[in-house]
Amino acid sequence: MNSTVRRHLGKVLAGAAIAVTGTAVMIGVTLPDPAGADDTRVGRSGDAAVAGSAQGEQSAQGDRDSGSTAAGQAPGPGVVEGAPAVDEQGIGRDPLTDAELERVEKLALTPSQFAGGRDVEGDRGPQHLGTNLSEMEPSEVDDAAPPRRAEVSYYDYKSDELVTKTVNLATGKVERSGAVKGVQPSPTRQESREAAELILASPRGKGLKKDYQDAMGKPLTSVDQLWVSGGIYRADREETVPPALAKCGVHRCVRVTSKVKNGPWIDTRDLVVDLSARTVGRIG
Repeated sequence: MNSTVRRHLGKVLAGAAIAVTGTAVMIGVTLPDPAGADDTRVGRSGDAAVAGSAQGEQSAQGDRDSGSTAAGQAPGPGVVEGAPAVDEQGIGRDPLTDAELERVEKLALTPSQFAGGRDVEGDRGPQHLGTNLSEMEPSEVDDAAPPRRAEVSYYDYKSDELVTKTVNLATGKVERSGAVKGVQPSPTRQESREAAELILASPRGKGLKKDYQDAMGKPLTSVDQLWVSGGIYRADREETVPPALAKCGVHRCVRVTSKVKNGPWIDTRDLVVDLSARTVGRIG
Protein backbone atom coordinates (compact mmCIF):
# COMPACT_ATOMS: atom_id res chain seq x y z
CA MET A 1 0.00 0.00 0.00
CA ASN A 2 2.75 2.47 1.01
CA SER A 3 4.67 1.57 -2.16
CA THR A 4 1.60 2.26 -4.29
CA VAL A 5 1.10 5.65 -2.63
CA ARG A 6 4.75 6.58 -3.20
CA ARG A 7 4.54 5.65 -6.87
CA HIS A 8 1.35 7.65 -7.22
CA LEU A 9 2.86 10.60 -5.40
CA GLY A 10 5.94 10.42 -7.65
CA LYS A 11 3.76 10.57 -10.75
CA VAL A 12 1.89 13.58 -9.39
CA LEU A 13 5.13 15.43 -8.62
CA ALA A 14 6.59 14.58 -12.01
CA GLY A 15 3.41 15.79 -13.71
CA ALA A 16 3.59 19.04 -11.77
CA ALA A 17 7.22 19.55 -12.80
CA ILE A 18 6.31 18.99 -16.45
CA ALA A 19 3.45 21.45 -16.14
CA VAL A 20 5.71 24.09 -14.57
CA THR A 21 8.34 23.55 -17.27
CA GLY A 22 5.67 23.76 -20.00
CA THR A 23 4.40 27.01 -18.45
CA ALA A 24 7.91 28.42 -18.38
CA VAL A 25 8.51 27.56 -22.02
CA MET A 26 5.13 28.97 -23.02
CA ILE A 27 5.88 32.20 -21.15
CA GLY A 28 9.28 32.42 -22.79
CA VAL A 29 7.75 31.94 -26.25
CA THR A 30 4.79 34.27 -25.91
CA LEU A 31 6.59 37.23 -24.34
CA PRO A 32 6.47 40.34 -26.53
CA ASP A 33 9.53 41.96 -28.07
CA PRO A 34 11.81 43.83 -25.65
CA ALA A 35 10.59 47.13 -27.07
CA GLY A 36 7.06 46.40 -25.87
CA ALA A 37 7.72 44.33 -22.72
CA ASP A 38 7.59 45.43 -19.08
CA ASP A 39 8.14 43.79 -15.68
CA THR A 40 4.50 44.15 -14.61
CA ARG A 41 3.31 42.01 -17.55
CA VAL A 42 5.62 39.18 -16.47
CA GLY A 43 4.57 39.63 -12.84
CA ARG A 44 0.89 39.19 -13.70
CA SER A 45 1.63 35.73 -15.03
CA GLY A 46 2.07 34.60 -11.39
CA ASP A 47 5.41 32.94 -12.15
CA ALA A 48 8.00 35.65 -12.77
CA ALA A 49 10.67 33.55 -11.09
CA VAL A 50 9.88 30.58 -13.33
CA ALA A 51 10.00 32.81 -16.43
CA GLY A 52 13.37 34.14 -15.37
CA SER A 53 14.60 30.59 -14.84
CA ALA A 54 13.37 29.56 -18.27
CA GLN A 55 15.06 32.53 -19.91
CA GLY A 56 18.27 31.63 -18.11
CA GLU A 57 18.06 28.07 -19.43
CA GLN A 58 17.47 29.38 -22.96
CA SER A 59 20.48 31.70 -22.66
CA ALA A 60 22.64 28.84 -21.41
CA GLN A 61 21.42 26.65 -24.25
CA GLY A 62 22.33 29.40 -26.72
CA ASP A 63 25.83 29.56 -25.22
CA ARG A 64 26.22 25.82 -25.57
CA ASP A 65 24.98 25.94 -29.17
CA SER A 66 27.46 28.67 -30.09
CA GLY A 67 30.32 26.41 -29.02
CA SER A 68 32.82 29.18 -28.27
CA THR A 69 30.71 32.08 -26.96
CA ALA A 70 31.62 33.01 -23.39
CA ALA A 71 28.89 33.14 -20.76
CA GLY A 72 27.09 36.49 -20.67
CA GLN A 73 28.27 37.51 -24.17
CA ALA A 74 26.06 37.72 -27.24
CA PRO A 75 27.08 35.51 -30.18
CA GLY A 76 29.02 37.22 -32.97
CA PRO A 77 27.41 38.28 -36.24
CA GLY A 78 26.74 35.60 -38.87
CA VAL A 79 29.05 35.31 -41.87
CA VAL A 80 27.41 35.42 -45.33
CA GLU A 81 29.31 33.29 -47.83
CA GLY A 82 29.61 34.43 -51.42
CA ALA A 83 27.89 32.51 -54.23
CA PRO A 84 30.00 29.69 -55.65
CA ALA A 85 31.76 30.39 -58.90
CA VAL A 86 29.92 29.25 -62.01
CA ASP A 87 31.69 26.35 -63.71
CA GLU A 88 33.10 27.20 -67.12
CA GLN A 89 32.00 23.85 -68.54
CA GLY A 90 28.43 22.61 -68.23
CA ILE A 91 27.51 18.96 -67.73
CA GLY A 92 25.05 16.86 -69.71
CA ARG A 93 21.99 18.89 -70.66
CA ASP A 94 22.87 21.87 -68.44
CA PRO A 95 22.27 25.24 -70.11
CA LEU A 96 25.29 26.70 -71.86
CA THR A 97 27.54 28.65 -69.50
CA ASP A 98 28.77 32.16 -70.31
CA ALA A 99 32.23 30.77 -71.00
CA GLU A 100 30.82 28.17 -73.41
CA LEU A 101 28.75 30.79 -75.23
CA GLU A 102 31.78 33.02 -75.70
CA ARG A 103 33.97 30.12 -76.83
CA VAL A 104 31.54 28.61 -79.32
CA GLU A 105 30.84 31.93 -81.00
CA LYS A 106 34.58 32.38 -81.57
CA LEU A 107 34.94 28.86 -82.97
CA ALA A 108 31.89 28.92 -85.25
CA LEU A 109 33.25 31.24 -87.94
CA THR A 110 36.59 31.20 -89.71
CA PRO A 111 38.27 34.60 -90.22
CA SER A 112 37.33 34.55 -93.90
CA GLN A 113 33.68 33.73 -93.15
CA PHE A 114 33.56 36.57 -90.65
CA ALA A 115 35.17 39.05 -93.04
CA GLY A 116 32.89 38.02 -95.90
CA GLY A 117 29.59 38.35 -94.04
CA ARG A 118 27.57 41.46 -93.15
CA ASP A 119 25.34 42.23 -90.19
CA VAL A 120 22.12 44.27 -90.01
CA GLU A 121 24.04 47.56 -89.97
CA GLY A 122 26.28 46.57 -92.86
CA ASP A 123 29.35 45.97 -90.72
CA ARG A 124 31.70 42.99 -91.14
CA GLY A 125 30.51 39.64 -89.83
CA PRO A 126 27.07 38.03 -90.17
CA GLN A 127 24.32 39.02 -87.73
CA HIS A 128 24.31 36.73 -84.69
CA LEU A 129 20.78 35.45 -84.03
CA GLY A 130 21.25 32.95 -81.21
CA THR A 131 23.23 30.11 -79.64
CA ASN A 132 21.53 27.04 -78.19
CA LEU A 133 22.42 23.62 -76.86
CA SER A 134 22.01 21.11 -79.69
CA GLU A 135 19.81 18.07 -79.45
CA MET A 136 21.53 14.73 -78.95
CA GLU A 137 21.80 12.22 -81.75
CA PRO A 138 19.41 9.24 -81.35
CA SER A 139 22.39 6.93 -80.82
CA GLU A 140 23.63 9.11 -77.92
CA VAL A 141 20.45 9.16 -75.84
CA ASP A 142 21.53 6.25 -73.64
CA ASP A 143 25.17 7.34 -73.30
CA ALA A 144 26.37 8.00 -69.77
CA ALA A 145 28.21 11.15 -70.89
CA PRO A 146 26.87 12.29 -74.28
CA PRO A 147 28.86 15.03 -76.05
CA ARG A 148 27.76 18.62 -75.57
CA ARG A 149 27.23 20.55 -78.78
CA ALA A 150 26.05 24.07 -79.44
CA GLU A 151 24.24 25.35 -82.51
CA VAL A 152 24.97 28.94 -83.52
CA SER A 153 22.75 30.74 -86.03
CA TYR A 154 23.56 33.86 -88.04
CA TYR A 155 21.91 35.86 -90.77
CA ASP A 156 24.28 37.03 -93.48
CA TYR A 157 22.85 40.20 -94.98
CA LYS A 158 25.35 40.09 -97.82
CA SER A 159 24.08 36.79 -99.22
CA ASP A 160 20.62 36.80 -97.56
CA GLU A 161 21.23 33.39 -96.04
CA LEU A 162 20.56 31.79 -92.69
CA VAL A 163 23.88 30.28 -91.60
CA THR A 164 24.07 27.58 -88.92
CA LYS A 165 27.11 26.02 -87.26
CA THR A 166 27.18 23.07 -84.86
CA VAL A 167 30.22 23.07 -82.57
CA ASN A 168 31.39 20.21 -80.34
CA LEU A 169 32.14 21.90 -77.02
CA ALA A 170 34.66 19.25 -75.94
CA THR A 171 36.77 19.16 -79.11
CA GLY A 172 36.12 22.68 -80.37
CA LYS A 173 35.43 21.35 -83.87
CA VAL A 174 32.64 22.57 -86.15
CA GLU A 175 30.87 19.29 -86.90
CA ARG A 176 28.10 20.63 -89.13
CA SER A 177 27.64 23.76 -91.19
CA GLY A 178 24.78 24.94 -93.37
CA ALA A 179 23.44 27.95 -95.27
CA VAL A 180 19.92 28.29 -96.65
CA LYS A 181 17.92 31.04 -98.34
CA GLY A 182 14.29 31.90 -97.64
CA VAL A 183 14.27 30.81 -93.98
CA GLN A 184 13.54 33.74 -91.67
CA PRO A 185 13.74 33.23 -87.90
CA SER A 186 12.24 35.89 -85.62
CA PRO A 187 14.21 39.13 -85.56
CA THR A 188 16.52 39.90 -82.68
CA ARG A 189 16.19 43.00 -80.50
CA GLN A 190 19.04 44.63 -82.42
CA GLU A 191 17.30 44.00 -85.75
CA SER A 192 14.00 45.40 -84.47
CA ARG A 193 15.81 48.50 -83.23
CA GLU A 194 17.55 48.96 -86.59
CA ALA A 195 14.16 48.68 -88.33
CA ALA A 196 12.80 51.46 -86.10
CA GLU A 197 15.87 53.58 -86.86
CA LEU A 198 15.20 53.24 -90.59
CA ILE A 199 11.54 54.22 -90.08
CA LEU A 200 12.54 57.40 -88.24
CA ALA A 201 14.99 58.26 -91.01
CA SER A 202 12.38 57.64 -93.73
CA PRO A 203 9.62 59.99 -94.97
CA ARG A 204 7.20 57.22 -93.98
CA GLY A 205 8.09 57.88 -90.35
CA LYS A 206 6.28 61.24 -90.32
CA GLY A 207 3.09 59.67 -88.97
CA LEU A 208 4.96 57.99 -86.10
CA LYS A 209 6.64 61.28 -85.19
CA LYS A 210 3.32 63.16 -85.29
CA ASP A 211 1.58 60.58 -83.09
CA TYR A 212 4.43 60.79 -80.58
CA GLN A 213 4.27 64.60 -80.53
CA ASP A 214 0.50 64.50 -79.96
CA ALA A 215 0.80 61.92 -77.16
CA MET A 216 3.82 63.31 -75.31
CA GLY A 217 3.95 66.99 -76.24
CA LYS A 218 7.56 66.77 -77.40
CA PRO A 219 9.35 65.61 -80.58
CA LEU A 220 10.46 62.05 -81.26
CA THR A 221 14.16 62.24 -82.08
CA SER A 222 15.53 58.82 -81.04
CA VAL A 223 14.50 55.19 -80.91
CA ASP A 224 15.54 55.30 -77.24
CA GLN A 225 12.23 57.09 -76.59
CA LEU A 226 10.33 54.01 -77.77
CA TRP A 227 9.90 50.37 -76.87
CA VAL A 228 9.96 48.40 -80.13
CA SER A 229 9.56 44.78 -81.14
CA GLY A 230 9.35 43.16 -84.52
CA GLY A 231 7.97 40.22 -86.43
CA ILE A 232 8.97 38.74 -89.76
CA TYR A 233 6.98 39.83 -92.81
CA ARG A 234 6.85 37.54 -95.85
CA ALA A 235 5.42 38.54 -99.21
CA ASP A 236 4.50 34.96 -100.10
CA ARG A 237 1.98 34.84 -97.25
CA GLU A 238 0.07 38.00 -98.23
CA GLU A 239 -2.66 38.45 -100.83
CA THR A 240 -1.61 41.91 -101.93
CA VAL A 241 1.95 43.15 -101.62
CA PRO A 242 3.36 46.54 -102.64
CA PRO A 243 6.14 46.28 -105.22
CA ALA A 244 8.65 47.69 -102.74
CA LEU A 245 8.07 44.67 -100.48
CA ALA A 246 7.85 41.95 -103.15
CA LYS A 247 11.18 40.39 -102.13
CA CYS A 248 10.26 40.03 -98.46
CA GLY A 249 10.87 36.42 -97.50
CA VAL A 250 13.94 36.20 -99.67
CA HIS A 251 15.01 39.50 -98.12
CA ARG A 252 14.80 39.87 -94.35
CA CYS A 253 11.79 42.10 -93.66
CA VAL A 254 10.46 43.21 -90.29
CA ARG A 255 7.08 44.59 -89.27
CA VAL A 256 7.52 46.89 -86.28
CA THR A 257 5.34 47.30 -83.19
CA SER A 258 6.08 50.43 -81.18
CA LYS A 259 5.13 51.90 -77.82
CA VAL A 260 6.09 55.10 -76.05
CA LYS A 261 8.26 54.32 -73.04
CA ASN A 262 5.96 54.69 -70.03
CA GLY A 263 3.26 55.80 -72.43
CA PRO A 264 0.71 54.65 -75.03
CA TRP A 265 1.06 52.34 -78.00
CA ILE A 266 1.56 53.89 -81.44
CA ASP A 267 0.20 51.86 -84.34
CA THR A 268 3.02 51.22 -86.81
CA ARG A 269 1.82 47.84 -88.05
CA ASP A 270 1.35 49.17 -91.58
CA LEU A 271 5.08 49.87 -91.88
CA VAL A 272 7.45 47.11 -93.06
CA VAL A 273 11.20 47.49 -93.18
CA ASP A 274 13.26 45.55 -95.70
CA LEU A 275 16.45 45.20 -93.69
CA SER A 276 18.32 43.64 -96.60
CA ALA A 277 17.57 46.59 -98.91
CA ARG A 278 17.32 49.09 -96.02
CA THR A 279 14.05 50.52 -97.31
CA VAL A 280 10.66 51.17 -95.69
CA GLY A 281 7.36 50.14 -97.28
CA ARG A 282 3.71 50.47 -96.34
CA ILE A 283 1.03 47.79 -96.50
CA GLY A 284 -2.75 48.17 -96.46
